[in-house]
Amino acid sequence: MGYSLAVILDKKRLEGIKGTGLESKVTDMFGGAIQALIMDVPEEPYAKRILAEFPGARIDARNFLEEVPVAFKKAVYEEIRRLKSMGPEVLDAVFEKMAEIKELAAQEQEYLPPPEVD
Repeated sequence: MGYSLAVILDKKRLEGIKGTGLESKVTDMFGGAIQALIMDVPEEPYAKRILAEFPGARIDARNFLEEVPVAFKKAVYEEIRRLKSMGPEVLDAVFEKMAEIKELAAQEQEYLPPPEVD
């Protein structure tokens, strides 16, 4: 069974994928209030590893991976943009940076900065 991971897109992130094939994969969520890239996450080995790495992560009723650290989702977006893909190679690249991501995630426990607003 697979799960989904929503990577929320603000204006800056939308600009980062403009003109690529990813632009056609943007999905409106919550009646168009939010735009996101919805990535398929196979249970083995990806979803299980995400859940193991981040004890606060969970699967919601829609089968979406939620409550993952902001640092993780940020890294996923950066790899999606860099690789111009939403395939398993994105998560492979993110997992290579897991030590750094977990360090940033630990800081989120202490202080979560507000989003940058233009």
